Amino acid sequence: MDFNVKKLASDAGVFFTRAVQFTGEKFGQVEKTELDAHFENLLSRADSTKNWTEKIFRQTEVLLQPNPSTRIEEFLYEKLDRTVPSRPNNGELLGHYMQDAAKDFGPGTPYGSTLIKVGDCERRLGGAQREFLQTSAISFLAPLRNFLEGDWKTISKERRLLENRRLDLDSSKARLKKAKLAESKAAAVPDFQETRPRNYVLSASASAAAHELRVAQTEFDRQAEVTRLLLEGISSTHVNHLRCLHEFVEAQTAYYKQCYLHMQDLQKELGRFPNAFAGNPVLPMASGGSSPQGNATLPPDAASAVETDTLKIEEVQAPATGTRKAKVLYDYDAADTSELSLLADELITVYTVPGMDSDWLVGERGNQKGRVPVTYLELLS
Repeated sequence: MDFNVKKLASDAGVFFTRAVQFTGEKFGQVEKTELDAHFENLLSRADSTKNWTEKIFRQTEVLLQPNPSTRIEEFLYEKLDRTVPSRPNNGELLGHYMQDAAKDFGPGTPYGSTLIKVGDCERRLGGAQREFLQTSAISFLAPLRNFLEGDWKTISKERRLLENRRLDLDSSKARLKKAKLAESKAAAVPDFQETRPRNYVLSASASAAAHELRVAQTEFDRQAEVTRLLLEGISSTHVNHLRCLHEFVEAQTAYYKQCYLHMQDLQKELGRFPNAFAGNPVLPMASGGSSPQGNATLPPDAASAVETDTLKIEEVQAPATGTRKAKVLYDYDAADTSELSLLADELITVYTVPGMDSDWLVGERGNQKGRVPVTYLELLS
């Protein structure tokens, strides 16, 4: 073991000198070298960038993975440089359960067939979420983490070194000031028996202090320039994070658009089978030809809905009161001639007829008339 006593003593002396200088500054007993306004502005900007980047990074992690246990697990796998095991997310798991339930209830029943459709949609939503999380982790979280764990640590290290150089500089200034003060006092009140040797010693001490000050000033200026260059690089960091932010927004937009399209397709698919909500597969049968067993199981409201379906839509007349305006939320393609196709954002007149399924209304647009699903409308006053 190479144990250098001289170096240890020297480092201890430097540490003690810095501690004395720092303490004196805190109590306002010694002078402190102030940095220029531009440098202080760079320091403040860097601190603000670090603090907000850290908050944005942490909250984005919570947004992408709300489960804290999972976040801790992923963090440990990352630190151990191991691959996180793949597991289904909540959407994929829900879709899997729905499809398994459909097999148990019977895929031919209205509930079972609907579970299959919704389960498939949930699995696709889960897949879209998985892709969004992976894209966001690479394009947004990784650059922020690299800044916090790489660039910022380098900046912090150089700032600590600059602070030490400043303490050394101010200590040198204080020593030179004391040496000159002692020299001036000796010159003002000379001792004729010891004038020459004492003045020589004081002069040599002042010269050494001046040389030490020049060295400390050079080291401080050099370190200040290095730190300044790193702090000015924060502007480049902002540009990089801006690009990453755009990519994050694009990933979010693509994800939500994909979810919207999946749900819109599912809603349209379910909207084509309104009678499935009655919960009885006998509903599509005509009332005049239904079997005794079917009539026995049909509730009165469902029987009225069947009778409404058999009516020709042209024969339905708008009531004198009870009509309302409605705004169409989504495009809708009519499944047959009894339905009315819709365009998003258009206004139509809607009303209901006795015994009609509650999920449907009669819509009118000019001379056109037909059944429209309630879920595609926003009823206005």
